[in-house]
Amino acid sequence: MNTSIFENLFVFEMANNHQGSVAHGLKIIQEMAEIARKFKLKATVKLQYRQLDTFIHPDYRDRSDVQHIPRFISTALSRDDFHQLVQATKAAGMLSMVTPFDEDSVDVCLEHDVDILKVASCSATDWPLLEKIAAAKRPVIFSTGGVSISEVDKLVSFFAHQNIAFAIMHCVALYPTPNAKLQMGIIRRLANRYPGIPIGYSGHESPDNHDPVKIAVAMGARMFERHVGVPTDKIKLNTYSMAPGETEAWVHAAFIAKSIVGDPTCKELPDEERASLLSLQRGVYARIPIKKGERISPEAIFFAMPCQPEQTTSGQFGSYRTTYVASKDYNPNEAIYEAARPDIIKEIRNYIHDAKGMLYEARIQLGTEFTVELSHHSGIEKFGQVGCLIVNVINREYCKKLIVVLPGQHHPNHRHQKKEETFQVLHGEVEVTLNGGNYVLQPGNKLLIERGSWHSFHSPMGAIFEEISTTHIVGDSYYEDPAIAGLDPMQRKTVLETW
Repeated sequence: MNTSIFENLFVFEMANNHQGSVAHGLKIIQEMAEIARKFKLKATVKLQYRQLDTFIHPDYRDRSDVQHIPRFISTALSRDDFHQLVQATKAAGMLSMVTPFDEDSVDVCLEHDVDILKVASCSATDWPLLEKIAAAKRPVIFSTGGVSISEVDKLVSFFAHQNIAFAIMHCVALYPTPNAKLQMGIIRRLANRYPGIPIGYSGHESPDNHDPVKIAVAMGARMFERHVGVPTDKIKLNTYSMAPGETEAWVHAAFIAKSIVGDPTCKELPDEERASLLSLQRGVYARIPIKKGERISPEAIFFAMPCQPEQTTSGQFGSYRTTYVASKDYNPNEAIYEAARPDIIKEIRNYIHDAKGMLYEARIQLGTEFTVELSHHSGIEKFGQVGCLIVNVINREYCKKLIVVLPGQHHPNHRHQKKEETFQVLHGEVEVTLNGGNYVLQPGNKLLIERGSWHSFHSPMGAIFEEISTTHIVGDSYYEDPAIAGLDPMQRKTVLETW
């Protein structure tokens, strides 16, 4: 299910702010298109479709005492009028998006070739309409204003079974919404509850209140929606719709928040940050004369500021099992510039810490009864490139393992004669080659590995998957590479005594 259409999408909700005038609707589209171009947005101007002849009961069409009906009647547009607005939105380089409020309007959306369908909060439990929207097989966004979490569960299950791309908008159905009622923490709850489904924020707060969109970004929202319009001498916007200048300020606030939040997938520290830290760290200096070739002992050195670029730091010198040997003669008080000698135990410890971090991030609890082994087919010194970490959870007539593949790690081609296994990805993405075919598995995806099937796997960014199989038998793994095949099984494994 490809949900890329929703990523970083800005939705400008026109609603009835066109005031029943195509010309005014086109003006709103023009203003929003200028903002989209200025900020290079993926954007859409969203319309609302209602077939008023059937949507409103005939006995109530002329009533002025029923909420909303007079506004719907007074701002009505024809199908051709709406089609013109859809075409203008696309011509301006934006996606088209419509909220249909009845089944006939879904058909009109298809006639107008609308890109995205929206389910309004009030329609989130309207199952005849939901069935019709799902049958359209277009990407869908549904809002959650006034919708309980159990009702959201039903919607997620429903649209997932329809095999269409969908996303969720956190929304509060109060107009305008005061800060105390925004419940922005729900965005994070939705993201945790429905991993892989884009979560957004549809706001109805006052136009000058930019705090909610900033908090939405911080909570992980990936779509943003607001009501927009263009005021004139005769047209006054409601208290939750934004004029073009207010809309631009709102988008700018979102961009500021995005720059502050940064890339949550970033693993490396910027060079300037490292330089800033280095200016506060202690360097290693010789306390006594040190001869070339000597092991540098703790008694021969002291730590002090400043630490020069490339100088050995106190943290590096004191790191677990690190050995330093002088590459030159050092005089007392001289700064020491030495690289640590390779220490495979330290490297393996770092790999273990990385694997633990991946398990923590994936929220996988191991409990207390398990064993861990490092699978290193090309030698333990190449474990970072070839192998994987295996958590053995159960091995009876049935077997369960957790396989942790570090970023960039590859597990060589092999097969089993006695064991049948199924992979199911829990975290990250793993690429499996099975009998010459290639499979990209994401969280939830499964792949059956039948007996005798040649298979290998790797993960560019790191992954964790569950292996469920029949009994694991030592010696039942047969490798294609003769250099690996000739090894005793225990020569390519290291069982960890502590974890």
